[in-house]
Amino acid sequence: MRFLLSYFVSKPNSEVILTGSDRMKSRPIRVLVNALRDLGANIEYKNKDGYPPLKIIGKKILKNEVSLPADVSSQYVSSLMMLGLIIENGIKLKLEGIITSKPYILMTKELIQKIGYNVTVDQNYIQVSDINKCSEKTIIVESDWSSASYFYSIAAFSHDAEITLKSFNKDSIQGDSIVSKIYKKLGVDTIYMKDYIIIKKNKNVDLPKKVKLDLSDTPDLAQTIAVSCLGLGIECELTGLHTLKIKETDRLEALKKEFNKLGANQVKTFNNSIYFKGDQQLSNNIKISTYQDHRMALSFATLAVIIDISIESPNVVSKSFPSFWQNLKALGFKIN
Repeated sequence: MRFLLSYFVSKPNSEVILTGSDRMKSRPIRVLVNALRDLGANIEYKNKDGYPPLKIIGKKILKNEVSLPADVSSQYVSSLMMLGLIIENGIKLKLEGIITSKPYILMTKELIQKIGYNVTVDQNYIQVSDINKCSEKTIIVESDWSSASYFYSIAAFSHDAEITLKSFNKDSIQGDSIVSKIYKKLGVDTIYMKDYIIIKKNKNVDLPKKVKLDLSDTPDLAQTIAVSCLGLGIECELTGLHTLKIKETDRLEALKKEFNKLGANQVKTFNNSIYFKGDQQLSNNIKISTYQDHRMALSFATLAVIIDISIESPNVVSKSFPSFWQNLKALGFKIN
């Protein structure tokens, strides 16, 4: 939705309606629409002001400087950066406020540079300079570290797991690669090979009594880490999570509801954080609701190492990890 919006506004003589699922139509998009309108784009809200569906009349974008709040979604920023690849004179962005999920912006910068564009990121200013011709490049796409996090959680719950994951490397451009350092404290070692990693349970690690993390740069790891801490009986405080309220679901409230189902009643959520005490006894054979959110299914499924669990709407994982259930079967999980 967010990336297609910036693409279609710059296509002259085109008319497009962008819409999606009910949840997609309840996720705000005003910040990006306002920025694109400031650049001259023709966008209308079809139903509710500030939300999809959107009607787009494509045109040549002549302006190339715009300001926008940076604390809502890094995808807005990445979308505008990519718009700078196809409009004359590139684009200049001024980001207002504290930047959310900055590693994703830096990843966009790195990939744009690899195909020959000049990109400058200087504190709260970004400039993408246009070029006459994009150079032909072969780019190796890394595997997704946020998807790897589920296997780190599985290893953390296990007694002696050793799992090989392909197409990962130590010098990743993904901010979510920090997961290897986080889980080292939870008893999971990472062995880096040439083009793959081995994650291995370390039985000699004394688990911390409390995990306290600011995940402003890596909010997609929040659900996995929270579930891991709950299952390991570790007190947990995760902050920097204000964007989780406008994801596929309100992820903070969804976590609280499903933790409560499991018997963890000492859970508190705030606008940008979640906190719960350790050593909470978990119930068995609980059915977990996924709220049309792939990460709810993916993260809670890892609890199957220590308890029997049911996941509603399992096909929701197809958004980011369609082979997930097959991968679990390959690891020896029994799935009905």
